[in-house]
Amino acid sequence: MRIPNTFLVLGTLCVHLLIGCGSNPGTDETRQVKEVWTVREANAWVSQQGWLIGPNYIPATAINQLEMWQEDTFDRQTIDKELGWAADLGMNTARVYLHDLLYEQDSLGFFSRMDAFLTIASKHGIRPLFVIFDSCWDPFPALGKQRAPKPHVHNSGWVQSPGQAALKDSTQYPRLERYVKALMGRFAEDDRILGWDIWNEPDNMTGASYEAVEIKDKVNYVLPLLEQAFVWARSANPTQPLTSGVWAGDWSTHEGLKPIEKLQIEESDIISFHNYDTPEDFEKRIQQLQRYGKPLWCTEYMARSNGSTFAGFLPIAKKYNVAIFNWGFVDGKTQTIYPWDSWTKTYTDEPPLWFHDIFRGDGTPYKQEETAIIKDLAGKK
Repeated sequence: MRIPNTFLVLGTLCVHLLIGCGSNPGTDETRQVKEVWTVREANAWVSQQGWLIGPNYIPATAINQLEMWQEDTFDRQTIDKELGWAADLGMNTARVYLHDLLYEQDSLGFFSRMDAFLTIASKHGIRPLFVIFDSCWDPFPALGKQRAPKPHVHNSGWVQSPGQAALKDSTQYPRLERYVKALMGRFAEDDRILGWDIWNEPDNMTGASYEAVEIKDKVNYVLPLLEQAFVWARSANPTQPLTSGVWAGDWSTHEGLKPIEKLQIEESDIISFHNYDTPEDFEKRIQQLQRYGKPLWCTEYMARSNGSTFAGFLPIAKKYNVAIFNWGFVDGKTQTIYPWDSWTKTYTDEPPLWFHDIFRGDGTPYKQEETAIIKDLAGKK
């Protein structure tokens, strides 16, 4: 979910400076936390999965994570229909976003709806990768009825988790800890789930969309909380892998990584990354990350006007057995057929080239040749 013109703020950090909760490194709880998977463990697990391909998924009827999961707008019928379309393409996974406020609002109902989603996904042979936290787009999430989309604007209603108020207030961190531990405790051994993406693009400063209202030293808050989130999730000893994807910058050497990127790499059971650039750059990034010896997941790609396409990326991903998740699926309330620059450039109609997404709302493919490529490489007859 890359946002253009991102400005990253780095500083010298004390990783427990802002936590105010969680485990002390010397406690029994911390000593019992499951270790990060070894190279051997990660590769053994991935060898049993086959090639993984799917979308970043939200139903066309939801503008953001809250609208997808809240009781009044949880759309089982649309989810069933759309995941059926994914299965028809040969897709076997999907990356799906959660939100901390959903647990605070109605923990039992939220988990019940997650269970219903998993039942639908399992029926279609799809095992989701759930995203727990996210630093992209609107930093002021609010429960209840969500706003209508801004016409022709990319992701005009997507919200961060945790929101800015919670991120700045360490007294709310115990609430976030309860959320992660309850979530993982409930689903840590559920074989319908592929894995857990702890935090999406944690140091993203939201570019032209919300940069003016972002915390200027946002990374100083996120980095220690990201480290704790891995600890909280791992404390449930999940059978599924944990990850958090690097998404921007120079990855040519480990020493050259930013502190938050080092943490993401070192704490991930499976290494994940984003790439919305050319096929050549995509392959170069794969080769750079291969130095860690672990399996790779590309958890975001496919922006047609950037040169990131199904035809260009899928053969490379399959060649290296890299799991691959395109952004967007069905044209809907997120309006991601429009490019990132729709926040600063006015569009009045469907763009000449869709940025993301595969299907129109009625299930018609945007490009038949693209769905043919997906089916062919996914082995769908």
